[in-house]
Amino acid sequence: MPETGKRPSVSVLGERLQTCSTEPMTGFFRDGCCNTGAMDAGVHTVCAVVTEEFLAYSKMRGNDLSTPRPEFGFAGLQPGNRWCLCAARFIEAHEHGAAPRIRLAATHERTLEIVPREVLRRYAIDLS
Repeated sequence: MPETGKRPSVSVLGERLQTCSTEPMTGFFRDGCCNTGAMDAGVHTVCAVVTEEFLAYSKMRGNDLSTPRPEFGFAGLQPGNRWCLCAARFIEAHEHGAAPRIRLAATHERTLEIVPREVLRRYAIDLS
């Protein structure tokens, strides 16, 4: 098996990384978690609950996440689906007022290399 360079599964909360989604199956490694590693150049580490606004924004930026792509086994995302987003796309969406809500417990700690903690907390749905 090739070396994936997979990083430890730790969330931005410093705890074990929780599952983001298995329906649809998400994650760079398609393991349901926003795990990352050396091969994940896009840093797919933010567990987002996608919205219609975010899906439209992403499509406008050239990454159509809503159109089904059966040749890749991808049914297309619907508002309310959870998905591991690229950290850079998340911060970009934040800067343009289109960022979705996120689950911190399912967002990988590597995200903090790109997105400030205070920005993540602003969109968190799992803080009490």
